[in-house]
Amino acid sequence: MLRANGLKNLRINRKKFIYLISPIKIYKSFYQDLIMVLQQKKVSFFQLRLKKGSRKKKLIVGRKIMKICKRFNVKFLINDDVFIAKKLNADGCHLGQKDMNIIKARKLIGNKIIGVTCHNSIKLSKIAVRNKADYIALGAFNNSKTKKIKYRASINLLRKVKKITKTPVVAIGGINSSNYKNLLLNKANFLAISGYIWNNDRLKPIEAIKILK
Repeated sequence: MLRANGLKNLRINRKKFIYLISPIKIYKSFYQDLIMVLQQKKVSFFQLRLKKGSRKKKLIVGRKIMKICKRFNVKFLINDDVFIAKKLNADGCHLGQKDMNIIKARKLIGNKIIGVTCHNSIKLSKIAVRNKADYIALGAFNNSKTKKIKYRASINLLRKVKKITKTPVVAIGGINSSNYKNLLLNKANFLAISGYIWNNDRLKPIEAIKILK
């Protein structure tokens, strides 16, 4: 079995199973919605993922969100950009396979949380664990409105990865009120959720998160 890494940074609370990802664009009432969502005490992580906009704008948005996250004891992570994570003194960052190497990222931000996207690959999962990733992200488990699906993950893959490492697993991809329980039953530690909360056609963010129990 592969050794777990960085678990001291990730105290797993079964009631706080949500790894919340920001909407692609920060809308007018977002900050108030975020406060109400985090008040439900179901979110362990918040990842800022803004694909557009200047670094200056991302820093401004990041500082506002980080204050809210601290208030509710939620770990604040930056997607892709290790330099922004360092500048903000965020709790950590998330790296895709095309982003900075985790070893270089570790030198920049030290003993912060670093998670790595491993798609649907046991091989990539093993490499991430070997490089002392604090968590690995697997997916997509479902179709997603947020992101184009290139890699499809299965429950069988999740079970295999859970057998070879104790490193926490974040399940990603189109997770909503209809499919989230199956992932938790199969021992995903956290569920990455974005569109279901922020771009729900039927429910407001506070209503959407209340359904997830």
